Amino acid sequence: MPDLRRQIFESGKTTSRKAASREASRATSRASSKQTSRQSSRAASRQPSDDEDGGYLSDETAMSIGSLDDENPEQDNVDWPQELADRIQEILDRKRSSVQGREEALAAFCRLTKYHYAVEEIYASVSDLLAAFSKSVRSDSAREVTLAMRAIELLAITASDDKVFENTEPLLTRTIQDSSSNAVKAAAIQCLAACTIFGGAGEDGILDQMTFLLDIVASDGQSINAADDPLSVTAALQAWGFLAAEIEDFEEESEESVQILMDQLESSDSAVQIAAGENIALLYEKSYTPQEDDDDEDGDSDEDSDEHETATNGLKLVKRYNAYHNTPELERQLQALAHVHSKTISKRDKKSLHSNFASILTTVENPRRGPRYNMAINQDTNRHYGSTLSVKIGRHGVMSIDRWWKWTRLTALRRILQGGFTEHYYQGNRAVLNNLPVMLRSAESSHGTADRQSAKKAAKMRNSRRWTAQDSDDED
Repeated sequence: MPDLRRQIFESGKTTSRKAASREASRATSRASSKQTSRQSSRAASRQPSDDEDGGYLSDETAMSIGSLDDENPEQDNVDWPQELADRIQEILDRKRSSVQGREEALAAFCRLTKYHYAVEEIYASVSDLLAAFSKSVRSDSAREVTLAMRAIELLAITASDDKVFENTEPLLTRTIQDSSSNAVKAAAIQCLAACTIFGGAGEDGILDQMTFLLDIVASDGQSINAADDPLSVTAALQAWGFLAAEIEDFEEESEESVQILMDQLESSDSAVQIAAGENIALLYEKSYTPQEDDDDEDGDSDEDSDEHETATNGLKLVKRYNAYHNTPELERQLQALAHVHSKTISKRDKKSLHSNFASILTTVENPRRGPRYNMAINQDTNRHYGSTLSVKIGRHGVMSIDRWWKWTRLTALRRILQGGFTEHYYQGNRAVLNNLPVMLRSAESSHGTADRQSAKKAAKMRNSRRWTAQDSDDED
């Protein structure tokens, strides 16, 4: 990565983003909007609305997803394949369409592909749909542009087509840089991340996009003409973390990245602070890897070691490198955020900052410990309770989120699929299962058999014969 710390000073960075009045106004407006949106979207017993995706940019801050057992308003729509086929035809037939007609068709496409795993229905039309969506991204209508990028995300996560990234990256990058709307910029950033992960960018492509995104963060949005815009910076931070979770060895980039992320901890916007903090925790977690056979057993002993402080495969985690040269300084900054009591911060934001940064600090102090690590002693086992963050999937399945990479990926997938996450998970969406391998447990022992059957179904679908007709490299 280029020396972004040098770019910070050369960019003429100011402290204007820390102006409390301006940021407080933005935060209040955004919080009010998100609250109204959530209340509306959770109304029960309603018909699915094609306008639901209008709020997909609202950020779910850390530790806020307790259940993915959302009501699927499409579950009784047995005619969805035909409806989707009709909408695809409308999208492709642009010569006879109006802006309003295209917006309606795009919104319907998003609704149907969000709540249904439509890989078989869209696979033959991926190239044509990408071309049509790209034309809509160039539209003068902000709603058409945003819906088109939403559709590209859902297409990418459904089709897992390696041509998606190369066909969308130049357009999305231009949109991020040139759009006059910061909301459109933020949507394009999130869309670019989805295309990078699910569209065949490869590790080199991922690293290139991480450099681009970190430049946005380091310049407080100035690099994309969105100076001091917390929406764009938050989107860049979240997207960067999603990409970083894919990189196995991050030793060379860790020092510089942590320094840039620490700067964002001073933001007056809580979403920016939390997104930066989560990424710092992820980088510290990455500095520890599972112990190998030739590792010195006593080389990294820890008196406080606990059975929960292991990799998912059960191997002990061993320190490989220093994530940052001055961890004590970082810990002091995180400690302050975990106990912040400023009167200028809303009660809701203060509570969020306290809980999130307490969890982040725990990981920085000991990177073997994942999100929401509880150091209280379990009297039955005489050990720490360990990571207590779990998410309900469907009726009875529970996913344990004991590592930051799991949390980062889950929140990214949740943002894209929203209420359709459970459907895509259990129907064997390859992109979803590759990012979150089957790791469900029963919420109640009485339902264990059903959960195991659901998990086996997802695993079977992942390698089912449907892929042999679509990818010559896939095995049965």
